Amino acid sequence: MSNQELISKINGILSEEFEVSQELIVPDAPLMQTLDLDSLDIVDVIVLVEKHFGFVMSKDDLSGMKTFSDFYDYILTKIQTP
Repeated sequence: MSNQELISKINGILSEEFEVSQELIVPDAPLMQTLDLDSLDIVDVIVLVEKHFGFVMSKDDLSGMKTFSDFYDYILTKIQTP
């Protein structure tokens, strides 16, 4: 799967789960504000990552991410590292 295909998959998952238009999910957009995440939603994001991408993500990992680009880079790095 190419990076662009992976980003499209991530956008689709987030759009569906958080009922946000995919047009709002762009690399430079603020992650937390765009998805309107509260503390329970953060847990949902972590569960989605584990379910769809097969690795464990911590709340601290997510809290350090400001934009969707940060989120994409994190996931790409994790799944490309053996």
